[in-house]
Amino acid sequence: MSTTTSLDLQQAAKDHLWLHFTRMHGHEPPIIVRGEGCYLYDDRGNRYLDALAGLFAVQVGYSYGEEMGQAALEQMRELPFYTNWSYAHPRAIELAHEIAQLAPGELNRVFFVSGGSEAVESAWKLARQYHQSNGQRRWKAIARRTAYHGTTLGALSINGIPALRAPFEPLVPDTVHVRNTNRYHRPPDETEEEFTAFLLDDLEEAIVQAGPETVAMVIMEPVQNSGGAFTPPAGYFQGVREICDRYGVLLCADEVITGFGRLGDWFGSAKYDIRPDIVTCAKGLSSAYASIGAVIVADHVVERFKTEKAMYAHGITFGGHPVQCAIALKNLEIMRREQIVEHVRDTGDDFRATLAQLLDLPIAGDLRGTGFFYALELVKDKETRQSFDDEECEKLLRGFLSPELFARGLICRADDRGDPVVQISPPLIATQEEFNVIVGILGEVLEAAWQRMT
Repeated sequence: MSTTTSLDLQQAAKDHLWLHFTRMHGHEPPIIVRGEGCYLYDDRGNRYLDALAGLFAVQVGYSYGEEMGQAALEQMRELPFYTNWSYAHPRAIELAHEIAQLAPGELNRVFFVSGGSEAVESAWKLARQYHQSNGQRRWKAIARRTAYHGTTLGALSINGIPALRAPFEPLVPDTVHVRNTNRYHRPPDETEEEFTAFLLDDLEEAIVQAGPETVAMVIMEPVQNSGGAFTPPAGYFQGVREICDRYGVLLCADEVITGFGRLGDWFGSAKYDIRPDIVTCAKGLSSAYASIGAVIVADHVVERFKTEKAMYAHGITFGGHPVQCAIALKNLEIMRREQIVEHVRDTGDDFRATLAQLLDLPIAGDLRGTGFFYALELVKDKETRQSFDDEECEKLLRGFLSPELFARGLICRADDRGDPVVQISPPLIATQEEFNVIVGILGEVLEAAWQRMT
């Protein structure tokens, strides 16, 4: 391969590379060339603390390339590829076994895919076919407002973000969106029990209105990412489980982000006692060292597909790819060996306490999240909790915060898919040193942002 200069790469990127979710007019993409620990380096030698873990995915950080690469090399030598369409190979079997050991309850069967969107698509198709096996035609999915579940057409249909859906409509029918667990803008005198009851009434009314006999699946993240790390109130998921059971609806926990340690447990479903029928996962399964995801299915759902002529009529060419599985197995080995999940559990309170210092700023309204998964909501008025309008968000987030944070060496996300938030979710190896850097840079930039906006 010929050696290219930084200028060559930049020009080639402008001419040929189509970036994801990026306004490309006049954009010169930073070219990231190396990673180490929680840090990334660009082609000009600048260092950045990755406080987003490469989109909530790089659990073990960037220093395990040698081990992961050796696992991939050994698998390449042995068996570079074979499919899971009717066949099996050792790494897929071993990885499915490992995931089943980590997953809570009776989640024991694993269907491999290439990523999170594919996992959500697969879960919806599985739910539909499950009900068909019961002699029922159920096809509708219920998700939450502002929730993000992927970009492929079915997953996009489940998304509760109107701005993402609109350019591609009409989408897959039928999806219904219910209220999420954002408590910050609820009446201040509302108790947690009242809030839980309000949310559960909303869910049940949606199922009844849609026609229970037509609803296949309710899909929810243990902690909702889009909108800003919405955690569930007490009793919420127990109530969701009860409602799904009452109406014969499958409950899917979307753990593409929350799975594999992000919340201080291997799965958010265990942390919040969700007891789902289906779990979708990806990202942290390989710490993003390989493109792999999975649908994990409870035994009672799998039973419907065990009759003589039954078949889940779905497949992904690269699902369960042996090299991807080998890397994911090595990732899980590293996470156990280095006690990554225990580290999040032990230091999560310290992380929150450090981030909470930002609430002293006039622009910082609310801090939400758990484990290593947080969002800071930005407000115009802390007393009234008034948010910024669309024009102000454009100026605040894209016009100042995102470029300024990056210029000061911090990668996180300024997001306004709901109310404006800064999302903070570092690799799971981050320590107090990284917590302090995050808060130091964020604090300075948010102070400057407040001055600009006022």
